[in-house]
Amino acid sequence: MTLLILGLIVFLGAHSIRIFADGWRSTMIGRLGENGWKGTHAVVSLLGLVLIVIGYGAARGEPVVLWQPPVWTRHVASLLTLPAFILLAAAYVPGNRIKTAVGHPMVAGVKLWAFSHLISNGMLADLLLFGSFLAWAIADFISSRRRDRAAGVVRSGGTLAATAMTVAAGVIAWAAFAFWLHRVLIGVSPFR
Repeated sequence: MTLLILGLIVFLGAHSIRIFADGWRSTMIGRLGENGWKGTHAVVSLLGLVLIVIGYGAARGEPVVLWQPPVWTRHVASLLTLPAFILLAAAYVPGNRIKTAVGHPMVAGVKLWAFSHLISNGMLADLLLFGSFLAWAIADFISSRRRDRAAGVVRSGGTLAATAMTVAAGVIAWAAFAFWLHRVLIGVSPFR
């Protein structure tokens, strides 16, 4: 459990700098340069992610059960992850209307992903992992929207074609993960 907690601190800490220390971040970008900052951030994030994966795997080996979620929550989780994948796709497909409407679709997708996994898993490690990501995503979404308002950010409308491509990419990625990759990478089949 210690590695999981340490990984969450490192990974989410690195991703929270803009929330809590935006001025320091700007100073470091000025000192290291854009690429130097991105490289440092990537290395720290990767270290945190590796610790999370190892720590979560170890914690699953010695489970601490907090509650037993009803079976139907797995189905709800599977349904909620579909829009989460579409939101993730919206962060990368340029000119889509979803990004225009949501503003920060990746963070919104993380919120849905974390919430869906939180309601469908009842172990202490699940609470730590998904609860931490949910709390972070809520804080980051609020902070990002506040920065947008302060900067007067206005997003363009986007096109129907880009939006359709976004939805298609999200659905395809969700299907690949739900029906194959989740079992291969995580060891759990969402539709068992």
